[in-house]
Amino acid sequence: MAKRYLLDFEKPLVELEKQIEQIKELARDSEVDVSQQLLQLETLAARRREEIFKSLTPAQKIQVARHPQRPSTLDFVQMFCDDWIELHGDRNGGDDKALIGGIGSINNRSVLMLGHQKGRDTKENVVRNFGMAKPGGYRKALRLMQHADRFSLPILTFIDTPGAYAGLTAEEQGQGEAIARNLREMFGLKVPIVATVIGEGGSGGALGIGVADRLIMFEHSVYTVASPEACASILWRDAAKAPEAASALKITGKDLLKLGVIDEVLPEPSGGNNWAPLEAGNTLKEAIEKHLNTLLQMTKDELLEERYKKFRVLGKFIEANNIEEIYSEIPQKTE
Repeated sequence: MAKRYLLDFEKPLVELEKQIEQIKELARDSEVDVSQQLLQLETLAARRREEIFKSLTPAQKIQVARHPQRPSTLDFVQMFCDDWIELHGDRNGGDDKALIGGIGSINNRSVLMLGHQKGRDTKENVVRNFGMAKPGGYRKALRLMQHADRFSLPILTFIDTPGAYAGLTAEEQGQGEAIARNLREMFGLKVPIVATVIGEGGSGGALGIGVADRLIMFEHSVYTVASPEACASILWRDAAKAPEAASALKITGKDLLKLGVIDEVLPEPSGGNNWAPLEAGNTLKEAIEKHLNTLLQMTKDELLEERYKKFRVLGKFIEANNIEEIYSEIPQKTE
């Protein structure tokens, strides 16, 4: 079993973890019954972990969202897919490994699944470009989504990126145009789209696969227009003010649900998804199935109309008290 990576605010658990490991080693090396002591320590550690994670600040949630052992797109695909065939290439000479996609099935229902993919270590992160897709990645994603639209396959996307790659080469290859094209084309897809923020959802890199009929996110994931470090550098010219920026940006699931940006916040196991990835996978699978079952009952016209309404009202939450009032203010489209 891989050694757990503890975050700064989890340091109070370090001593308990050491004691638990020492007792486990004692049990392996002798015939002494230590089950009672082990149970007490594990219960205490679980209680303290729960207390810590119930009161995380936005800045601390970012650390959880960026945790190197947090389940990735491929982890979730392997957890709940009956089968999976990865598809490659943007048909323009490239295959961005930071954004992966393919066809799989969940409970015998064929779907297209795509998402950002980070690495587990430095070597893999270099290959995956730390989950920061280049223009070819977004063009590959669009090609796969258009394939799904052609064959009536629901689309599932998994968002986990600090942002699209902002290097000179990416700009020369049309990063902004590639993301903008995805935004436009996703509005016209006639199949259900369910997007999940599984980790860090940053800037246009997240939006490039984030136009969805249902946008859900995990409890300790974050979804933001810019990283708090970048925001702090712009507003205060001081990246050290990132915690203040994180609070001001309203990047947590609770804030975004209140603002109407997302549709559901999924609970995480105590300690975050990295502590119990299989439990997290079951939670996500149930949520996806629930939303897909609802969306698949709509006609194509109803699906497009609801998607239009969903994004049309974003930003109007200050002017109205409820969603019905907001919808009533939208000019009706005429033939």
